Amino acid sequence: MEPEEGLGRARRVDKEEEETFGDINLTLGMLNKEDNISKEDIYCHLTTIVQNTEILDDAIVQRLIYYASKDMRDSNVLREIRMLAGEVLVSLAAHDFNSVMYEVQSNFRILELPDEFVVLALAELATSYVSQSIPFMMMTLLTMQTMLRLAEEERMKEAFCIALEKFSKAIYKYVNHWKDFPYPRLDANRLSDKIFMLFRYIMEKWATLASPMHTLAIVKAHGPTVSLLLHREDLCEYALGQVPWLLNQYKDKEIDFHVTESLRQILTAAVLYDIGLPKNLRRSIFFNLLHQVCRVPEPPIKENELEASSCFLILANSNPADLMEFFDEQIRSNNEAIRMGVLSLLRSTINADEPKLRDYMTSVERTVKVVMNDPSVKVRNSILLLIQTMCEKSYIEAREGWPLIDYIFSQFAISSKNLEKLMKTNSHENEKGEKSVQEMSLEVLKTLDPLVIGMPQVLWPRILTFVVPAEYTGTLAHLFNIIRILIMAEERKKLNAKESTALVISTGAVKLPTPQQLLARLLVISMLASLGKLLGAGAIGLLKILPEIIHPKLVELWKTRLPELLQPLEGKNASIALWETMLLQLLKESLWMIGDTAWTIQLSWDFNHQMAGYSNTSTEKKFLWKALGITLAYCQDTGFVSSQLREFLIAPDPLGDQRQGITSILGYCAENHLDIVLKVLKTFQDREKFFVNRCKGLFSGKKNLSKIDIMVIYGAVALHAPKEQLLTRIDQDIVSQVLLLYNQCCQVLGMSVMNKDMDLQMSFTRSITEIGIAVHDAQEQGFRFSYKEVLLGYMLDFIRDEPLDSLATPVRWKALIAIRYLSKLKPQLSLKDNLHILEENIRRLLPLPPLEKLKNEGQTDKDKEHIKFLYERSIDSLGKLLKTMIWDNVPADECQEMFNLLRMWLVSPKEWERERAFQITAKVLTNDVEAPENFKIGSLLGLLAPHSCDTLPTIRQAAASSAIGLFCIKGIHLEIERLQGMQEGLECDDVQVQIKISSKIAKMVSKFIPSEEVQMFLEETLDGLESLNPTCTKACGIWMIAALKEQGAALEEQLLEILNTIYHHMPVLRQKEESFQFILEAISQITSFHTDAVVANILQKPLPFDRDTKTLWKALAENPASSGKLLRALIDKLEKGLEDDIATMDAISVACAMHEVVSTGTPVSGLYPELFTILLKLVSCTLGQNMPTAALNWRRQVIKQGELQQVADPCRLSTITLKCVQAQAMREGLAKESDEGDNLWSLLSSPGTHHIGVCALARSMAVWQHGVILDIMDHLLLSLTSSSENYRITGTAFFAELMKEPILWKHGNLRDVLILMDQSAWDSNATLRQMAIRGLGNTALGAPHKVKKHKQIMLESIIRGLYHLARTEVVCESLKALKKILELLTDRDVSFYFKEIVLQTRTFFEDEQDDVRLTATCLFENLASLTGRRWKIFFAEEIKKSLISFLLHLWDPNPKIGAACRDVLIICIPFLGLQELYGILDHLLDGQDLPRARDFYRQLCVKLAKKNQEILWILHTHSFTFFSSNWEMIRSAAVKLTDAIVLNLTSQYVELLDKEQLTTRLQALRQDPCISVQRAAEAALQTLLRRCKEITICL
Repeated sequence: MEPEEGLGRARRVDKEEEETFGDINLTLGMLNKEDNISKEDIYCHLTTIVQNTEILDDAIVQRLIYYASKDMRDSNVLREIRMLAGEVLVSLAAHDFNSVMYEVQSNFRILELPDEFVVLALAELATSYVSQSIPFMMMTLLTMQTMLRLAEEERMKEAFCIALEKFSKAIYKYVNHWKDFPYPRLDANRLSDKIFMLFRYIMEKWATLASPMHTLAIVKAHGPTVSLLLHREDLCEYALGQVPWLLNQYKDKEIDFHVTESLRQILTAAVLYDIGLPKNLRRSIFFNLLHQVCRVPEPPIKENELEASSCFLILANSNPADLMEFFDEQIRSNNEAIRMGVLSLLRSTINADEPKLRDYMTSVERTVKVVMNDPSVKVRNSILLLIQTMCEKSYIEAREGWPLIDYIFSQFAISSKNLEKLMKTNSHENEKGEKSVQEMSLEVLKTLDPLVIGMPQVLWPRILTFVVPAEYTGTLAHLFNIIRILIMAEERKKLNAKESTALVISTGAVKLPTPQQLLARLLVISMLASLGKLLGAGAIGLLKILPEIIHPKLVELWKTRLPELLQPLEGKNASIALWETMLLQLLKESLWMIGDTAWTIQLSWDFNHQMAGYSNTSTEKKFLWKALGITLAYCQDTGFVSSQLREFLIAPDPLGDQRQGITSILGYCAENHLDIVLKVLKTFQDREKFFVNRCKGLFSGKKNLSKIDIMVIYGAVALHAPKEQLLTRIDQDIVSQVLLLYNQCCQVLGMSVMNKDMDLQMSFTRSITEIGIAVHDAQEQGFRFSYKEVLLGYMLDFIRDEPLDSLATPVRWKALIAIRYLSKLKPQLSLKDNLHILEENIRRLLPLPPLEKLKNEGQTDKDKEHIKFLYERSIDSLGKLLKTMIWDNVPADECQEMFNLLRMWLVSPKEWERERAFQITAKVLTNDVEAPENFKIGSLLGLLAPHSCDTLPTIRQAAASSAIGLFCIKGIHLEIERLQGMQEGLECDDVQVQIKISSKIAKMVSKFIPSEEVQMFLEETLDGLESLNPTCTKACGIWMIAALKEQGAALEEQLLEILNTIYHHMPVLRQKEESFQFILEAISQITSFHTDAVVANILQKPLPFDRDTKTLWKALAENPASSGKLLRALIDKLEKGLEDDIATMDAISVACAMHEVVSTGTPVSGLYPELFTILLKLVSCTLGQNMPTAALNWRRQVIKQGELQQVADPCRLSTITLKCVQAQAMREGLAKESDEGDNLWSLLSSPGTHHIGVCALARSMAVWQHGVILDIMDHLLLSLTSSSENYRITGTAFFAELMKEPILWKHGNLRDVLILMDQSAWDSNATLRQMAIRGLGNTALGAPHKVKKHKQIMLESIIRGLYHLARTEVVCESLKALKKILELLTDRDVSFYFKEIVLQTRTFFEDEQDDVRLTATCLFENLASLTGRRWKIFFAEEIKKSLISFLLHLWDPNPKIGAACRDVLIICIPFLGLQELYGILDHLLDGQDLPRARDFYRQLCVKLAKKNQEILWILHTHSFTFFSSNWEMIRSAAVKLTDAIVLNLTSQYVELLDKEQLTTRLQALRQDPCISVQRAAEAALQTLLRRCKEITICL
C-alpha cells in the first residue's frame, strides 16, 4: 500500500503544481494591460504565490523577472505598483537568485544614475539573501561609489542611504559569522573600505544639508555603518567621531527612536569588539539616553524608552561603575522626572540580572536611600517598585537592606494617615495618588519572597515589629504570610541540619514586641476569620507556629487545640459566636497551662492598651473586652482583679462603649471570681449616688455608669457565673438587686415617671433574659425559681403596652425572648396559663400592619431597615416561644390545643397575617424537636402543605418547611437535603414552577403519612379545595392525589368513609372546575387500588346516570392510574350479567359506564376481543326488548325528561357503547371503517336488519390483526350454540363474513364453525338459514379445499335454500353461495345436482329482486362450464328456453344484469351452434353505449333466420309473457324483438302466427303508459300487417 500512497501523493502534488502554473500564466497574461488598478491586485496575488510555492517552472520565473523588472523601472507606473513589482522580483530570488541579480545588475551600471527601485531592490536582496549577495557586494559597492555624486533628488539620496544601511548590515553579518558561509573567506576589509568611502561622502556632502526625511535615512544607516567600521582599528576613531553627530539628532519624536536604535547598535558593536568609549562621549551618551527616559514636557514614546533602557543595559555591562556614579549624581537632584527615570532604569537593569552590577549592590541600596524622604507620590511608587525588584533579584543585603523593608511598611502607614486627612478635605486627585502608594506597598509585600538569598537575615526577627502597631493592620495578611514562610523554612532546616542558619536573631536597634503583645494582637485578629477574612485565618496559622515564642508551655497544648480550632474554617465561615467561643476557650486553656500570675497580669495590660486601636463597633473590640474579662478571671492575684474592676467601674471611658465593655469584662471575670464581682458591684452600688450621677450625665455630658448599666451587668454576671454557685445566690444577690434597681428607676419622688423609658425596659428585659438562661442551664431537679411568675408578668405588661399599629421599639422582641427562657423554668405553668401567654403574644404581633406599611413610618432608609430588623426578630422570637412551649414536655392533646391558636391565622384572608403565621409555624416545626408519641400530623399536614403555592414566596417557603418539619418531629427520616433544595425553588414567582416543586415534595413525603391519619389529611385538603385561593386549591388537589397514590393501597378499611366524604364535597366543588377535577382524579386514584369496590359503588347509582356520575366515569377512564383496571372490572361485571344470555338492568348500567369510559379515548387494544364480543352479545340479547327503568332517587329530579327516556331502548344504548368501542378500535388500528358507514348502527339495533349490521360489522374487522380476530372468534364460538335465537343469528352472521378470509382458516378453528353452519342451514329461522348459507358460500373464498372435501353436504344444504320461495333473501343467498362453490368444482363433482340446479336457477331469471336476477344469470353462466357430456343437450334445451330472458334483459333497468346477460349469451351461443352471432355480440360488447334495441334485434334475427328459424319461432312463442312485464324497458324490448322476429320469419312460420292474438296484444301495448312501448308496439303492428300483406300477395 505504501508505494501506491506515495504515487497518489505525487499525483496530487503534480495536479496542484499544474493548477498553480495555470494560475500564474493566466495572471501574466493580464500584466500586458494598462490597468494600474488591476496590476496592483495582480502583483499582490503573485507575491503570495511566489512566496508560498516551493518550485516554479524556469520559464515562468524568467517571464516573471521580465515583467516585474520592467514595471519596477517604468516611471509611468504608479509608485505603489513599482514597489509591489520590486517585492515580486526580490521574492523570485528564492527560486533563481542569479537571474534576479543579473537582471538588477544589468540596470545598475557605472557612472549611470540608476532607477530608485533598482537600488532598493539591490538593498533588499542584500539583507534577504546575505550569503548569495556577498560575492556580488564588491562590484555593487564600486558601481554605487561612482553614482553618489550623480544623485541630486531627495528620493535617490534616500535610496542610496537605505542601500548603505542594508549593505552594512549584510557585511556586518558576514564579518562576524563568515564561518557559517559556504564559500572561502573573502577580504572583508576591502568591503568595509568601500563602505567607509560611501559613508564619509554621505556624512561630508549630504548630512549637513539633508532634509528631515533624508536625515532619517542617514540616521538609520548610521548605526549599522559605524558598527561595521568599529571592527577596523584604523577606522575605529573615525567611526566613534561620528557618534556626536548622531546624538545631536535628538530633536524630534519621530526620529528619536531611530537615533536610539542606531546608538544601541553602535554600543553593541563596541562591546563585541571590546572598544572603550571615551569618557566625554560616554557621559554624553548617559545624559542623552537619560533625557529620552525622563522627558518632562511630553512622555517618551514607549519604543524609544525601551531602546534607551536596552542601551543602559549594555552600558551597565561595560561600565557599571561609571553608570552607578552617574545614577547617584543624577538622583540627588530634586527633579521628580529624573529621579523616577533613574529609579526606573535601575529597576530595568536589576531585572536584566546583569552579573557585573551585583558587585555594586551596596551602591544601589545607598542610591535608593537618597530619595526615601521624597514626598512625591510618583517617586514613592517608583521606589517601591525598585525595592520589589531588588527583593526578587536578591539585591538586599543584611547590613543595608532593613531600611528598604521598613520603607515598605512606613509608606503604607503614611499613605493611610494621608488618606484620612484627604478624605476630610475631599481632595480626590491626591487621594487617588495616596491610594496607589498604599496599593503598591501591599503589592510589594504580596510578592515578597522571604526565602530569597540573604532575605531571612534581613527580615528575622525584625519583621515582628510590624505585627502589633495598629497602623500596620492593613499589611497583616501579607506580613503573616512572610512570617509563616520564614518560620516554616526554619522548621525544615531543623529537620535537615543540626544547626539552623536561616534565622539569625539580630535585631539591631529594633524593639521587638513582647510575647503577651503578640498573643493579644494575634488572638484579636483571629476573630476576623469568622467574617471570612483571610487575615483572621493567617493570624490563627501564625499562632500555630509561634507557641515557643509566646510561651514554651503552650507548645503541646496548641499542637492539639489549634488544628481543632481550624476545622470550622475548612470550606466555609464559622459563625461569629462559635468562633469567638472557641478562641476564648483557647485563651482560657492557655492561661491555665501557663499558670504565671505576672505573665497573665502583663497580658491583661496589653489587652487594655490595644483597646484604642479598634473602633467601638468592631468585632475585634468586642472580642477584646471578653478576652480581657477572661484574662482577669484566670488571674490569681485577687487584689489586682478587684482593683482593675473598680477602676473600670469608676472610669469606663477607655473601654469605648462603657456599658457593653464593662458588662463583658465583669461578666467573663465572674466565671472564676463571682464573689469578687458581686462584692465590687455591691460596693459600687452602695457608694455611688446614681440619680445625681445620672443627672450630671444628662446635663454635663460626662459618661458614668447608671443604675440601668448596673442592671445589665447583673444579667451578664448571672449568665457567666459558675453553675454550682449561681443557684444559691440568684434570688438574693442578683434578681432582687435587678428588681430593686428597676423599681428605683421607675420611681422618682415616689411617682412613676420612667416606666415608658425604652432603654430601661430593654435593659431590664436583657437582664431578665440572661438570668433566665443562666438559671435554666444551672437548675437542678428540685430547684424552683420563685420569681418566675413575677417576671413573666412584667414581660407580658411590656408586650401589652406596645401599640398594634407600629413597630418602632425592640421591646416586643426582647420581651418574647425573655418569656421563652422564663417559661422553661420550674415550676411549670398550667395549660390554661400557657394558652393565655401564647394567645396574648400572638394577638399583639400577628395583626400588625404589613411590613411595608410599618417601614413607611421610618423617616430614613436606616429607620426602615431598623423596623424591618425588629419585625424579623419579633417573628423569630414568637416562633421560638411557641416552639418551646408546645414541645416542652407537653402531652399530645395539649400540643394540638396550642397549635389551634394559629389555625385562624394560617387561613387568614390577609396575606401578611398568613405570612407571619406560617413563619412562626415553620419555627415551631423544625427538625430538632421530637413530638409526643400520639401527636397527629395528618390534619396539620393537610392544612399547611397546600400553602406551598401561596401568593408570597415567604409563605411558600415556610409552608414547605413546616410540612417537612411535621415528619421530622415524628422521627420519620426524609431526604432533607433534597427537600431543602426543592424548597429554595419556591422563591420563584412562576406559578407553574411552584406547582411542580410542591408536587415533587408531595410525592416524596406522602408515603410517610401514617395510614390511620390519611382520612384526616384528606378531609383537610377537601376543605382547602372549597375555601383557599386558586393556586393553593391546586396545591390541595396535588397533595391529595399524591397521598392517594402513595397510601391508596392501605385505605381498604376507610374506603367507604373516604368516598362518602368526597361525594359530600362534590356538589359544592362542582362550581369550581379545577377543584372538581381534583375530586375526580382522587376517585381515580382510589379506583386504581380498589377498582372492584369503587366500580360497584358507582354502578349503584340509578340510570340514567346524572352529569356527575358520567363525569366521574370519564375521569376514571382518563386517569392513567385507574383506566387500566377499570375496563377489566366493567367487562367482568358485564360477563356476570350475561351469563344466561339474558340482559338485566345491571348489564345496561355497565354498558352505559363502558360508553362513558371508552368515549374518553381509553385504549382498548388489550381488552378489545372481550369488550367487542360481550357488547355484541349485549346488543343481541337486548334486541327488540323494552326494559323498565329503576326507581329514580331524589337527585334525578333535576335531570331533563329526554334523559329519562333514553333508557327505554336498551338495545340502542348497547349499540351506542359498541359503536364507541369500535370507533376507538379503528383509531388504534384494530378495525376499519365499515362499508355501511354510520348506517351500520341503525342496522345493528333493528331486529329486522340486525344480521345485516352484524355482517357489516364483521367486514370491518381488521383481519390482519390475527391475534385480535382469533380471540374474537374464540369468544363468539359459543354464540353458534346459544339458547338465544338472536344470539345464534348474531354469531352466525358474524362468522359467515369471516369464512371468506383465508388467513382465518389458516390460523383459526373454522372447521367446527363450518359444521355448525351446515346444521344452521336447515334451521327453521329464515334469517339464521340465510346467514348459514352465506357462510357456506364464503367458505369457497376462504378455504377452497374444504369445499371440495365437503361438497356433497354443502351443495345439499345450499340447494335446499333455493326452494325457500317465501324468503327471497334465502334464495338469493343460496344462488350466490352456489356461484362461489361451483367455480371450484368440476362437472363430475356437480353432475348429480346439475339438472336440479339448472332448473331452479332458471326460475329466478324474472324475479323482481335485482340481486336474485343478477345472481341467477351469473350462476347460469357458470353452469355452462359444468355441463359435461351428460348434460350438454339438456343444457342446450334450457338455453333455448332461457334465451328470450337473456336477450330482453340486455336492456334491464339494472345495468349489471344487462352486462351479465351479454356475458351469458357469449358463453351459451356455442351450445346452439350459432357462432355467427359473435359478430353482433362483439359489437355489443365493444361499444361504449348499448346500440338501439330495434337495430340489435333485427341484426340478430337476420342471422337467426338464416341459421335456425326454429329458434326464432321459440323466441316468438316465449315473448308474449314479457309483454306484461313490470319493467317498461323489458316490455319495449319484447315488442321490438317481436317486431324483428316477425320481420325475419319465413313465410311458413308467418302463416303459423296467431295473428289475432298478436294483434290484440300489440293493440293493447299501444295504450301502454310508456311512450317507448307505444312506439315499439305501433312499429311491430305495422311490420305484422306488412308481412301479412306480403303473404297474401304471394298467395
